Amino acid sequence: MDPTPYDLLGGRDAVLALANRFYDAMERDEPELTALHACKAPGRVTDATRERFGLFLVGWLGGEQDYMERFGHPRLRMRHRSVPITIAMRDAWLRAMSTAMDQSGVEGELRAFLDERFAHVANFLRNVAEGES
Repeated sequence: MDPTPYDLLGGRDAVLALANRFYDAMERDEPELTALHACKAPGRVTDATRERFGLFLVGWLGGEQDYMERFGHPRLRMRHRSVPITIAMRDAWLRAMSTAMDQSGVEGELRAFLDERFAHVANFLRNVAEGES
């Protein structure tokens, strides 16, 4: 069996750290995106949101399926349908994830693979057509 992205990143702790770096970057650099999330204070995403995304990433990248056990199937489009995901918000999400991967030292073939997969999912979740607001 080939190693999964989860394995290549370094396992659970490394993936959870990536998720937290993502939210740290989002809170610091992408205030409009941060405002779309549940916040415990202005500009500060809730711990529950961070944990849920971390568990999602663990499973999505090939690790333990704790997210599925706790929350069921991700149903990403359904769960995001009430959030206006424009091209600008998609791009902000990708910038925050790129920063998190930079800070995590994700490079080479793994980085190229993850950049492509994250871009695919982020684009898939867009629900506001170009020109709409």
